[in-house]
Amino acid sequence: MSEKTRMLAGELYTADDPELAADAARTAAWMARYNGMADASAADRDRLLREAMGDVGERVTVRAPFYCDYGYNIHLGTGAFLNFGCVVLDVVRVDIGAGTQIGPGVQILTADHPRDPALRARLLEFGRPIRIGANVWIGGGALILPGVTIGDDAIVGAGSVVTRDVAVGETVVGNPARAARR
Repeated sequence: MSEKTRMLAGELYTADDPELAADAARTAAWMARYNGMADASAADRDRLLREAMGDVGERVTVRAPFYCDYGYNIHLGTGAFLNFGCVVLDVVRVDIGAGTQIGPGVQILTADHPRDPALRARLLEFGRPIRIGANVWIGGGALILPGVTIGDDAIVGAGSVVTRDVAVGETVVGNPARAARR
């Protein structure tokens, strides 16, 4: 099994594998082009997004600068909006639902590392997918950690660190993010 196959399956893998390094280099070149097109037409930015992303719905906006590992694991629903400075570590699948709005500086992090120090010393890592539902609002500077699912219509407060799943329609805030009092 290749390291890329292991990575995509969420198994332990080494990121310095030549195939993954080539993918990362292609994505770095893509990011340089995309992030340099801030004044380009919406159609040109959309065309470029579709070159790198797994799926891109209609009327998607991703404001530059934008950063990701590979791009091909990112799936953006219709009308999704990512503001300036978002980071998506997409070693495995990331789904962002239709109409979801993501504030500036948000980090969506599928990449994870073994808890066993001997495995970490061998530079092994793995990923856990993230699913963000439809019509979600994630405030600026929030961190979404590996393996989290955020239900439709949820709200994540600015600066929150989301370490566990968020229910449909729930509002969470803080570090670690907890349900907001009503």
